[in-house]
Amino acid sequence: MRRIVSVSLGSSSRNKSATVEILGEQFRLERIGTDGSVSSACKLIAELDGKVDAIGLGGIDLYLVCGDRRWVIHDAARLARSARTTPVVDGSGLKDTLERRAIQMLHEDGVLAAGRTPEDVRVLVVAAVDRFGMAEAFSELGYQCRFGDLVFALGMPLPVSSLGLIKIAATAFLPLLARLPFRILYPTGSQQEQHCVRAARHFAWADIIAGDFHFIRRNLPATGRPLEGKTVITNTTTEADIELLRSRGLYRLITTTPRVEGRSFGTNVMEAALVALTGKPADEVTRDDYLRLLERINWRPEVEILSI
Repeated sequence: MRRIVSVSLGSSSRNKSATVEILGEQFRLERIGTDGSVSSACKLIAELDGKVDAIGLGGIDLYLVCGDRRWVIHDAARLARSARTTPVVDGSGLKDTLERRAIQMLHEDGVLAAGRTPEDVRVLVVAAVDRFGMAEAFSELGYQCRFGDLVFALGMPLPVSSLGLIKIAATAFLPLLARLPFRILYPTGSQQEQHCVRAARHFAWADIIAGDFHFIRRNLPATGRPLEGKTVITNTTTEADIELLRSRGLYRLITTTPRVEGRSFGTNVMEAALVALTGKPADEVTRDDYLRLLERINWRPEVEILSI
């Protein structure tokens, strides 16, 4: 059995292990949180190096992507360097392929528009540079989009409606932001369990809320039913997360990664499994490699109705 471990800067309360079969092979998937400690994560990755088939970086991006450019997050690069032989990935390969493909599938199946034209469906992508494949797919298919990068990551009341403007902002800000401690940009450790309502009006505006679950969860109003009639497209959801979304009135949850034993694992975990299947070093796995594997596996988005 192949062993895949996600070492996460997130809360250890969300730890999970499960077994799944992919293309006839058994995989043991594990998620281990280090409660926001970069040093603990480095130590754990070093201990796992050479003992597991692949390692995923959870709760942090190695790359932020916009168009054909990407920027390396310095804290994540430090984590990746802790492994000398075992492949280390952050999920960006599947965000570009699996998630882009998932939006196209949902669109073709009529799930997203539900009888309307895409121009009449309002989509909030909470961070485009974290989910550029998803953001670009929505934009190219004609959905009415808002991108919340400045709102949710930087606390600036400036939603952006154009991917062109996101590219300009990324070019201006990401070279600097990539050097900052990652906890400034993204909730890690116990921050993931907190609520910080920055932009409830953007949630109210949207028909579909898509992207990183921790950004979504952290900015949910603590009371009421702010998600009534809405759709959330995300992953890394636990059974407790589903109950939280149900209590906030969410109509429909769509996860882009398969649910395994009650858990939708992050893209970093599933990407690590695919890299292990290729037998290649992580930096030699191409976009076409991922697409070929996804065609064979035929993972599809999972749709769950939470309330009527």
